[in-house]
Amino acid sequence: MPGDFYIDPWRPVPRAVITHAHSDHARTGSQHYLAAAPGVGVLKSRLGDISIEGLAYGEQRVHNGVTLSLHPAGHVLGSSQVRMEYKGEVWVASGDYKVEADATCAPFESVACDTFITESTFGLPIYRWQAQQSIFDDINQWWRNNAALGRTSVLYSYAFGKAQRILHGLDASIGSIICHGAVEPLNRAYREAGIRLPATKMISDVTDKNELKQAIVIAPPSAGSSPWIKRFGNFSDAFASGWMQLRGARRRRGVDRGFVLSDHADWPGLMQAISASGASRIIVTHGSIPVMVRYLQQQGLQASGFDTEYGDEDEIATPMVKIEPQAQPNSEKPAEGGSDHA
Repeated sequence: MPGDFYIDPWRPVPRAVITHAHSDHARTGSQHYLAAAPGVGVLKSRLGDISIEGLAYGEQRVHNGVTLSLHPAGHVLGSSQVRMEYKGEVWVASGDYKVEADATCAPFESVACDTFITESTFGLPIYRWQAQQSIFDDINQWWRNNAALGRTSVLYSYAFGKAQRILHGLDASIGSIICHGAVEPLNRAYREAGIRLPATKMISDVTDKNELKQAIVIAPPSAGSSPWIKRFGNFSDAFASGWMQLRGARRRRGVDRGFVLSDHADWPGLMQAISASGASRIIVTHGSIPVMVRYLQQQGLQASGFDTEYGDEDEIATPMVKIEPQAQPNSEKPAEGGSDHA
């Protein structure tokens, strides 16, 4: 079978091509992994001792007649789109992506193709992100105000990608930056990849409790319901996610503040990426599939949906997608089986 590899498989396979290291896309047990070179360190830190090859962005591999290359997705460190060419037909599987550049990963690259498989996590017109610098300014001002009141700032965000993006945008002159144990190992992987992050420490490194009154704490959402959070006494908490744009999301999370910051493309970003691909056929996965399919069909594109179970990093139930580049243009099935966060 041409290709004979799987993209982001949810169960062990002989050859896995990984778009990025979030745990709903990268799972243990496969015999061999292929991923973008910048993300190899993070994958090893998350999956342990694996057989993995890092491919430079744009570098090509030919396997069973399929020419494969990886291209920046702009999602997190090492995230990639998978370009596959077979007998003159080009498919691109986007993985997760965002089009706004940030300093912690390679920016999204448009890749021309005949068929574009796109995510749709925020595939509704209501999702339109503010420029990230304005969000960083809001976060720093919230931290500054809390520090003036002698109150710790606790900011919940996903440990991989979002946490490091926030760290890069923090004003370290305000106070100490403390990271949860789930975040700090990933910070090391980012630094080893050459990404500049401010100095961080663990709570075990803090000997003077007064230091906590000026500090910001970066922690995964799960920490909010754990005994660990009680160490900070009087604190104000916030959550950084694209879902914070929804009315009531902050209330459901039970936090003081919500910052709308996502590592996924918003509606204009999705439309921009689809248009730039030049693809006449669009396959929409994991997210607001019916809305995007209907809209794209109205724009004259051949669009269809493909159900997967990608989800937030903390909600793992990831099906697998086996790529068959020889599939006929009218096929509704880009793969056999099927294989995010915000």
